[in-house]
Amino acid sequence: MRTVRALWGSTHPGPTLVVTILALTLGLAVGLEPWRLALLTLAVFAGQVSIGISNDALDAARDRAVGRTDKPLARGDVSLRAAWGAASVALLVALALSAPLGWRMLAAHALFLGSAWAYNAGLKSGVLSIVPFIVSFGIFPSLATLSAPEPVFAPGWAWIAGAALGSAVHLTNVLPDLDDDARTGVRGLPHRLGARVSAVLAASAVLAGGIAVLLGTSGGDLATVSLVSWLFFAGVVGVAGWTIVRALVRPPARVLFRLVMLAALLLAAQLVASGAALAG
Repeated sequence: MRTVRALWGSTHPGPTLVVTILALTLGLAVGLEPWRLALLTLAVFAGQVSIGISNDALDAARDRAVGRTDKPLARGDVSLRAAWGAASVALLVALALSAPLGWRMLAAHALFLGSAWAYNAGLKSGVLSIVPFIVSFGIFPSLATLSAPEPVFAPGWAWIAGAALGSAVHLTNVLPDLDDDARTGVRGLPHRLGARVSAVLAASAVLAGGIAVLLGTSGGDLATVSLVSWLFFAGVVGVAGWTIVRALVRPPARVLFRLVMLAALLLAAQLVASGAALAG
């Protein structure tokens, strides 16, 4: 049980569960039948487990160097061999669960996972660190639509919203760790831009994603937008706008991370609320 707890702690449980729940709600929104919804949800969960554990396995030495006592692998609670074994099994399970949903879903999920693993393997330390997030989150809404009996890719506006969401997550997710990363040689795009610029760009990306969903679902006729969508969009505008103002007029602080994450969650909810349009 100690090993299981340590491995679970290495999956980045919060983001893993959030992304899994987002896949579940998108599947519900597009009307997937129960068995397809279950496979989609479990496949995404297994994929996120593989991403999280592989990330911590690759970062174990760096985490030990900066004293990350919150990381099970850095503490030595579980061996790297066990971690790599779990990550590899989870990756294979994710692909195996995707296969019954069709080759298009399998290919899309493989691209999603390959992009995320590429980030873990080295892209996180360079100026192109944002690219895997754009790719993976851009295709993410299509995982639900490609799981349907008649698979289709999500419309362009959903790709834009997903990419905007991924960009915001990346630009802010590293903000609390900028100093530790700098000490261990990690210099991704947010590190080069700095906390203030990263926060402003992240909030702007979420705002752009919200506009894309609003215009895309309505076909330009805003009178057809549902009240729920308007409410979520208003939340996106309010939180993203406050984040930009806060970043510009006050010194960067951890509150910027929380504000952008809140705006990103509102954007995700707005995307889910557009389920009918998402399915075409």
